[in-house]
Amino acid sequence: MAGPEERFTIDVASRGPVSAAYARPADAFASLVVAHGAGAGMDHPFLTGFTRAMNDLGVATLRFNFPYLEAGRRSTDSAPVAIAAWRAAFEAARSRAPGDEPVWAGGKSFGGRMASMAVAEGMPAAGLIFLGYPLHPPGKPDRLRADHLFEIRVPMLFLQGTADPFASRAVLDPVIERLGMRATLHAVEGGGHSLEVSRKQDPREVGASLAPIVAAFVRKHRPRAR
Repeated sequence: MAGPEERFTIDVASRGPVSAAYARPADAFASLVVAHGAGAGMDHPFLTGFTRAMNDLGVATLRFNFPYLEAGRRSTDSAPVAIAAWRAAFEAARSRAPGDEPVWAGGKSFGGRMASMAVAEGMPAAGLIFLGYPLHPPGKPDRLRADHLFEIRVPMLFLQGTADPFASRAVLDPVIERLGMRATLHAVEGGGHSLEVSRKQDPREVGASLAPIVAAFVRKHRPRAR
């Protein structure tokens, strides 16, 4: 079990401080930095349910807000600003982890996509976790957001609902195949963009239900002892 959640702020270059929350179980074997989707912040029930369940499974977590949401704006940050926020959050997690502990990155939709762009530009994450990757806008499968993924060399886990309008299987499957051994797809049958199968599901429970899959993937890809 994790101890009390640490609340603090992270300075993002030229954008000021953003809120963050960190929790670390005593038996942590890895850390995971998790970013929110475009329409909800770091304390959305889906993310809190997910990260608390990850803590229970031995993974330390850090959630944070992007600058636009911290400022109360609706429009998402530009990619350079979001990547700067990611780098700052990632360093905050690394500073709290032992030197040899792997630190992973990921997030919900926009947050996961920005994590992957940061890694493609050199952020040294041990791997990536996508909680509903926004591969294309709904109804526009020709507008792919995938080019940078092929530059990434770390393990990637895609958790995708089969009914996700942002990731048609006809488009997603070829991307996963091209990524080869780097990518693993876990499909949630009937799941939407937030991995929900029914609108009646509690988002906390949906998030928590994904944690065992993610924790097992992270554990499987731990660096081998030298």
